Amino acid sequence: MKTSVYKQIAIACSFGIFLFVFPARGQVTVDVSKITCEQFLAFSVADPRDIAIWLSGYYHGKEGSMIFEPQRLKDIADRLKSACFQRPNSTLPVTQVIAKLLQAEK
Repeated sequence: MKTSVYKQIAIACSFGIFLFVFPARGQVTVDVSKITCEQFLAFSVADPRDIAIWLSGYYHGKEGSMIFEPQRLKDIADRLKSACFQRPNSTLPVTQVIAKLLQAEK
């Protein structure tokens, strides 16, 4: 009888430790159109590099382009950061700022 109780306690403790060590991760979604330059620069939503990669994929998809240019991605991300530092852009959504940058390229 004692062995059964000890086994149950051991199993319960193991399960508790498992939950503590491996917490459940909730799925997070972000509306990129609402990310401001301020949030982009402050890492408050995600790493700016990740956001820039997503934006690149989004705009390439809109254009139907399947070409990946790593250096161009880095250049655009750097230009986006610079543009976001400018005073009037800090409260604008990054999607508006990058759209202006890409439009100027054409």
